[in-house]
Amino acid sequence: MDQDQQQIWDADAAGRYDTPGTGMFAPEVLGPTVDRLAELASGGRALEFAIGTGRVAVPLAARGVPVTGVELSRPMIGQLRTKADESAIPVVVGDMATARAPGEYTLVYLVYNTISNLLTQAEQVACFRNAARHLGPGGRFVVELWVPELRRLPPGQEATVWRAEPGYIGLDTYDVLHQHVVSHHFRFDDSGRRARLDRSPHRYVWPAELDLMAQLAGFGLESRHADWDGSEFTAESPSHVSVYRLPDPATAE
Repeated sequence: MDQDQQQIWDADAAGRYDTPGTGMFAPEVLGPTVDRLAELASGGRALEFAIGTGRVAVPLAARGVPVTGVELSRPMIGQLRTKADESAIPVVVGDMATARAPGEYTLVYLVYNTISNLLTQAEQVACFRNAARHLGPGGRFVVELWVPELRRLPPGQEATVWRAEPGYIGLDTYDVLHQHVVSHHFRFDDSGRRARLDRSPHRYVWPAELDLMAQLAGFGLESRHADWDGSEFTAESPSHVSVYRLPDPATAE
């Protein structure tokens, strides 16, 4: 897994990742994310698994939350370093399922579907256990993840188009036997005749399976919402923000 992910998140990908003010960097997307994470940190330290270029960590640190990161891709860390140095946001180079950051935290978070980059159930379970190792009693682990769209996949069909707009088409191909999906991103040039293709493999996870992974690591589900604004999670929600918490014997009755 490490080698595959390093090939995906290479220097070229890192250089194109940031889209200030638009997409996942849009204020209406990033603002509620940072607000909620600052609240969940409860005045303590936060650890971001797969910190990337610091999309969330940089504004969260600016809110006064001490943030440390774990990141496998050195080019992504290099992009982060153009915004914050090691003293401001320390980063441990390694896999989010196994890497150990120094100290204890009140919050570990993993955003924007990134847990699905771990391509086996065992690795995803290890990620939960790694989060638990970094947390003190009562600490929280937050996961943002999409809900698999298998209801859009008729029998015999292996692909769904999930976005089609001028200059861009996004589609997913499914291997339902192994719970794998490959996301394909077609970006067209100004002529509209040529496209760049980027692909990334994922292991999709249902919310119920995610909850069981959490239980195996000692967590309980504290809350689940459809988004960072706290909207109700329903059967029609395309994604969720799930907050898991370790027990705190000091507050138990």
